[in-house]
Amino acid sequence: MPIADVAGDTAGRAALEEVAREMTAAETEGRVVKKLPLSEIDTHHLSRDRMVMDEAEMATLIASIAARGQQTPIEVLPLRGGRYGLISGLRRVEALTALDQDKVLAFVRRPEGSQEAYQSMVEENEIRAGLSFYERAHIAKAAVEQGVYPDVRTAVAGLFVHAAPAKRSKITKFVTICEALGDALRFPAAIPEHLGFALAQALEADARLAGRIATKLTRAAPGDASAERRLLEQALKTPAPSARETLAPGLIWQAEAGRAVLSGKALDEGFLEALKAFAISHAKAKS
Repeated sequence: MPIADVAGDTAGRAALEEVAREMTAAETEGRVVKKLPLSEIDTHHLSRDRMVMDEAEMATLIASIAARGQQTPIEVLPLRGGRYGLISGLRRVEALTALDQDKVLAFVRRPEGSQEAYQSMVEENEIRAGLSFYERAHIAKAAVEQGVYPDVRTAVAGLFVHAAPAKRSKITKFVTICEALGDALRFPAAIPEHLGFALAQALEADARLAGRIATKLTRAAPGDASAERRLLEQALKTPAPSARETLAPGLIWQAEAGRAVLSGKALDEGFLEALKAFAISHAKAKS
């Protein structure tokens, strides 16, 4: 074989090996788009930050994919049994499902841990979608509950690392609402920023407020976000009931700022006269 041919074969093999190495590296790093079975995508592998799907936006996305196909791959990570956990791209998965598609274009990532997977999900939605403060707080709380982060402040700092400190502080405030009222709220993502801050401060100041609001929400069963918001605003304006304390059998004490009430069967004429004399004596001593 001529030397030129040998040199050509060697160069060709070297080029093919370089391409193979590059392809292997690209696949390992999650830079290769793969076509995966839609049925093998586990959308619940991570707790999702998006709580509400805008119907108009979903309709637009479905129409776009129907006309032009899926333009942007989703991100997944490999699971056992040939399945894949969804990192980002929930709306695209939902749109493809609505169109009865059986394949999805995806980047198969291999994050170093759960923190990196959650960060990837959050970063995409921070860019692509207008998440509410409650939704951001919800995913921080979920990440702590699943052991991804040790506490809320660390979760907020880790998930929203590129956010301004003021924004992270606001998210942390909304975590208070998630923890206190998460199960009772029907439309939490619709809570506006100013109401959320006022509500968080009130919940922190009054340990029993969450129970009172949850009871009102359960009884009223608001049918839309506006009704729920009005109920929350009303709850903030309603003064907390004073605590009742039984001082002795038949003698109940209630007190709040500038007002005290004694009631019960023990309040006979003799008790009232003694109380009156004490009040007069105390007032004179203070004057």
